[in-house]
Amino acid sequence: MPHIYSIMTFQDLNLNTPLLRSLEDLGYATPTTIQHRVFPIVMSGADVCGIAQTGTGKTFGYLLPCLRQWKYDKNKDPQILVIVPTRELVVQVVEAVKKLTTYMSVVTVGVFGGVNINTQQIEVEKGVDVLVATPGRLFDLIMNGAFKTKMIKKLVIDEMDEMLNLGFRKQITNILELLPKKRQNLLFSATITDDVEKLMHDYFDAPVRVEAAPTGTPLDNIIQTAYVVPNFNTKVNLLNLLLSSNEAMTKVLIFAATKSLADQLFEQLSISFPEIVGVIHSNKEQNYRFNTVKQFKAGVFKYIIATDVMARGIDVAEVTHVINFDTPEVPENYIHRIGRTGRADKKGIAITFITEKEKPFQKAIETLMKQEIPLLPLPETLEISSILTEDEKPKIRMKIIQIKLPKKEEVGPAFHEKSAKNSKVNKRKNHKEIMQKKYGKPKTRGAKK
Repeated sequence: MPHIYSIMTFQDLNLNTPLLRSLEDLGYATPTTIQHRVFPIVMSGADVCGIAQTGTGKTFGYLLPCLRQWKYDKNKDPQILVIVPTRELVVQVVEAVKKLTTYMSVVTVGVFGGVNINTQQIEVEKGVDVLVATPGRLFDLIMNGAFKTKMIKKLVIDEMDEMLNLGFRKQITNILELLPKKRQNLLFSATITDDVEKLMHDYFDAPVRVEAAPTGTPLDNIIQTAYVVPNFNTKVNLLNLLLSSNEAMTKVLIFAATKSLADQLFEQLSISFPEIVGVIHSNKEQNYRFNTVKQFKAGVFKYIIATDVMARGIDVAEVTHVINFDTPEVPENYIHRIGRTGRADKKGIAITFITEKEKPFQKAIETLMKQEIPLLPLPETLEISSILTEDEKPKIRMKIIQIKLPKKEEVGPAFHEKSAKNSKVNKRKNHKEIMQKKYGKPKTRGAKK
């Protein structure tokens, strides 16, 4: 008799009816690997170190057990604290909590920098059960006495590696010092660096490690391909060609290495695709970024151009394609990027453009993943541009000829020699000697009267 393998469902987890109803409304039936592995450990009360890359469902992974154990309390101070690196992620996590608590009386508030702190303080003071925050604004609110930390039972630090990369170490440690000693700590990170290890050693209680598709493990449901492209302008031509000829590209996330490059691409694509392309990076105002992501989710924008940090806050399940306009220098960023597609068990496609200069980055990515990225031939209709950017133009190196200067001792006088008349040396005159020379005998000046 063949062995029948049963697929785990959310019904198999120890979830209460309100959470199950919310998941059913959202259309979720099967937990991801990180979700079903983390759930029983969090429920046991142990500290957790979750190693999972973007797109594995870790937000629900920590929210489900935390909300399952949440109990109503008349106290207005938060019981669950979630710390994330960016404003966009605050909004994303707050939305996730609200989706899961449709049938629960849970008050959720998100706070972040860049907006009026007084407005946020008033909102927190009204009462909050789940507080989602960026480190800097959270510390300021604690110092202002907006809420007391004594009621916090669960602390979640999400995307810890990115938090340290952005320089939030001091704020994180300051906050940890202010929290009650008796609490449960949940940390999630794509990479476990020495800094992350040290933080856990200092503040966590023997955390249980849970790995689910750690960084370097490409998701199986993402098809990866790449093109070797001669230069920047040919990359622009290829991007235009792919977007205009492939009808399946309905929600495309395009990664640019820098803010200025993102703006350049936006200008170029806006000509070919007016009104359906957006751009987000840290120089854009917060409301502009939120509205851009909102229009991307709603389908108003088909294409959105983003930098690495900003893309952390884009949680759109239907992203059909990720295009790496440039090959990222940091191999882990490639995994983060392509993880924005192929989410929630859907197939995704990741395409990377590689120039000769970027080939070492390609090799580093392939070494990390332990697999090669398949290369595709350039389309026959692609226009190969011969126009080079200033960075791509070959640098003309002039040979510097060193002139040997004579040694100081060999250097002659700056002017002609003095004449004999002018070469006399001033000498103090002696009256007695002068008289002797003139009269042949010493001559006195006469007796003094």
